[in-house]
Amino acid sequence: MMISRISVIIVLSCIITSTRAYDPDALQDLCVADKAHGTKLNGFPCKETSNITASDFFFAGISKPAVINSTSGSAVTGANVEKIPGLNTLSVSLARIDYAPGGLNPPHTHPRATEVVYVLEGELEVGFITTANKLFSKTIKIGEVFVFPRGLVHFQKNNGKSPASVLSAFNSQLPGTVSVAAALFAAEPALPEDVLTKTFQVGTKMVDKIKERLATKK
Repeated sequence: MMISRISVIIVLSCIITSTRAYDPDALQDLCVADKAHGTKLNGFPCKETSNITASDFFFAGISKPAVINSTSGSAVTGANVEKIPGLNTLSVSLARIDYAPGGLNPPHTHPRATEVVYVLEGELEVGFITTANKLFSKTIKIGEVFVFPRGLVHFQKNNGKSPASVLSAFNSQLPGTVSVAAALFAAEPALPEDVLTKTFQVGTKMVDKIKERLATKK
């Protein structure tokens, strides 16, 4: 009986552990990222405490709208561990996304984080697609919130005639972004062309045209 109870406790502990956020828990008060260090690991090594300053926990880059010069009509300004070294091991980050009228943040995924968006300005059509190919979409306005589950393809589009912006929160210090179009048509080295033609049921001319258009965005 004792062995059986111990087995149940071990199994439950494994399940609880597996449901935590992807980022590992911090084992100290601070672990400010030392990005100049040559060591490679899951995250960044810690700076020496004597070298830490308040600036390691500060970033002003999302205080105002970004300049939008992309063909999609949106601009993402990340406030993650790459911009704020003090976020290292803390499992959180932010981003600001600005949209021109009609601007789109194209379908993409964040493999390491769930995303929550809060509308700062304007009105947006947002949505995500499940692994069963079901679309959940909604129009959200100033002060409203929408959630994109971790790893699922999602988008935001400004259907209005004025600029829009959102603040995004992630449960990862570096959520990562995989753009669906860029991953398929602008990978280096390139995906085999027959993979793309068979996947999308189009000819090589169409594939080449899409690749050419995406290449100009780099």
